[in-house]
Amino acid sequence: MTWTVGTYVAYLLIAVPITVWVASTLSRNGRVFLTDVFESSPELADAVNQLLVVGFYLLNLGFVILYVRGGGEVADLTELFEALSVKIGVVMLVLGVVHVVNVMVFSSMRRRSRHDAARTQWMQQPPQPYAPTAPQR
Repeated sequence: MTWTVGTYVAYLLIAVPITVWVASTLSRNGRVFLTDVFESSPELADAVNQLLVVGFYLLNLGFVILYVRGGGEVADLTELFEALSVKIGVVMLVLGVVHVVNVMVFSSMRRRSRHDAARTQWMQQPPQPYAPTAPQR
């Protein structure tokens, strides 16, 4: 086995579990946001959560697999560590960007839901009679 193949194997053995860990963390904690957004339909919150997790896996594992080959030949152990640090660093940066986008989407959905709920509550209040006041001198 060459150093390059060893780099590929080590990269996949590190990058795939990191991706799975991040996805499970996002799924578990994102569910809290989604149940708040879809408080009238917990089934919908679970369905949206699962769809987001599937999209996360497709995007990130697809990137991990496509990025296996990048970096060129590895001649020795030093180059293996250098190549791995670059590859894992890039994967972690991509995971971080996707995580930030997920949090922004969850926050936006939550903010929108709260705004809509407040607006609905305001519109359901009965109109208050208008009572003009005398001008003050």
